[in-house]
Order: sequence, then structure tokens, then C-alpha cells
Amino acid sequence: MKPDMRVSLAGLDLVNPVVAASGTFGYGIEFEEIVSLERIGGFVTKGISIEPMAGHTAPRIIQTAAGMLNAIGLQNVGVEDYLTRKLPPLGRYPLCKVIVNVFGYTVGEYVGVIERLNQAEGIAAYELNVSCPNVHAGGMAFGSDPGSLEYLVSRAKAVSRRPLIVKLSPNVTSVANMAKIAANAGADALSLTNTFLAMSIDVETRQPRLSNVTGGLSGPAIKPIALRMVYETARAVTIPILGMGGIVTPEDAVEFLLAGATAVQVGTASYADPRAVERLARGLESWCRSHQVERVSSLTRALEVPRTRTIPKAAGDS
Repeated sequence: MKPDMRVSLAGLDLVNPVVAASGTFGYGIEFEEIVSLERIGGFVTKGISIEPMAGHTAPRIIQTAAGMLNAIGLQNVGVEDYLTRKLPPLGRYPLCKVIVNVFGYTVGEYVGVIERLNQAEGIAAYELNVSCPNVHAGGMAFGSDPGSLEYLVSRAKAVSRRPLIVKLSPNVTSVANMAKIAANAGADALSLTNTFLAMSIDVETRQPRLSNVTGGLSGPAIKPIALRMVYETARAVTIPILGMGGIVTPEDAVEFLLAGATAVQVGTASYADPRAVERLARGLESWCRSHQVERVSSLTRALEVPRTRTIPKAAGDS
């Protein structure tokens, strides 16, 4: 039996639920000789801004005990160069959905990028990176302030001609609450989670190992936390979820689907294995075949939570 690996995400028909995460797959076209792009559900580009950005100085990436710490600084070529050089060659791969990650330091910058992208062909959706500092709110990230998040999502949705996916930050008190705010403001889907704020210190030099001092922690170390956040969010909203955080094996992907994700994003694994996304797509299909799963979509929100059992009282307990 060949399982049906297709899933529908906010109106997008994906050939399978495995998507390459932003910041780990370049602009997509760089991987065409390494990965069979039409054998993955899609990919999310590096974050695209109004103007080109150089990012932080080195060192920007370091290995941790169970993952990776990075502070790239949102380096990118800018929206005009992206549309001129990076996007057009992807027309050769119509089955692979191109999702553009969008960021800015003001609401106007986000809106400006989306309005420019609206004019291009070959883009399937936008992923709103709300972990950027809101310069009008004292540097607070949009994704950590309910009012800022609601305003940004509503403004972005108002101008977007494509599905709007909001990538939530895990560095909040309640990611489920922020998910509800994004959904009510017009988000068509959610990506979670982004990286966790972290740092590392060189004890010999007594200096931070990253030039930016702190960075985002990703990889297997965050998987149990990210999985819990996807589960909580799936119980709070009805819009689709793209789950991510330390996915390395097909079983990892299945866990996120069961917890409530419609599709998954693979990020840090691509640094160790540039073919990780395609490998996981094949592996997930094999898993479904060996477990008699006819449709991979049937796994979404299919977690079976046992009822709380009553523990018999011990002798002498009151």
C-alpha cells in the first residue's frame, strides 16, 4: 500500500507534510542539486527585508551539546534582489511550495515587503517572523507583546494576497494565548516554535561564544518543549499548525503531527545533512506504510490521551 502523503495547509496543497525551515535552506534554489525539491512539501526562505542586511559579525553559529546556537542577524539580500535573482529559477519546480519569510523593524516595513512580494509569481504563502524588535515599542519583539502582535498580523493580513502564516516566538508566558491572538487577527496558519533565547560562555576567555552574546537555540535539545507548545496550541486554535523544533527522524515528525501539527518544518538537521528534508519525507512515507497509515493527514491531532486514572488509596489513608 502506498500511503497518501498529501496535506492541505491554509489552502495550500502540499505533496507531503515535510517543509524546510527558514534560515536553514537559503532561498531554496541553492539546494536544487542536492535535494529533489519536488519531493518535499516546500521550503521557507531566509527572512526577507525591505533592504539588504549583512547580519551579525562572526562567530554567529556554535554547536551545543544537543543542538545549535545561532545569531545570524537576519542576513539577506533584500526584497528586490530576491525577486530579481532568487525567485525566478524556482519556476522549474511547481510542486514545491515557496513560502517567503517576512520581517521588519516596523509594521510599515513588514507591509512594504508583503506589498512588493504580492506583485510576483511563484510564491505560495508568507511566513511572518514576529520575533523582530518593534522599534516603536522600545525594542520589544512583536511576538512577545499581545497588542503589537495583534496590530501587526491584522495589518499584514489586510494587504496580503496570499495565505499568511505567523511564526510564533516560544519566549513568552503562554504561546497558546499568543496563538489565539494571531488567529483572531487573521492568521491563516501558525509556525511554532521559533528558536529559544540562549547563550554560551567560553570559560577560558570568559567571553560569550557568540559575537551577539545571545542567540537562538535549536535542535534536539528543544524538541520536548516545542512538542508541548504545539500540543497546547492545537487545543487553543483551529487553524493549521506547522510544527518544528529538533525534528531529526521520521518518528519525530509523527510526534508533532499527533500533537496537532498539519505539517512540520525541518531546520537544524539540514546543517548536519543537507539532504535531511528529503530523507525525512521519504522516511515518513515508509513509516506510514509500515504502520498501515493510509493517509498521513489522519495523524494530525490524533494523539490519544488516556483518562486520568483514580489511584486506589493505600491502607490507612484518609
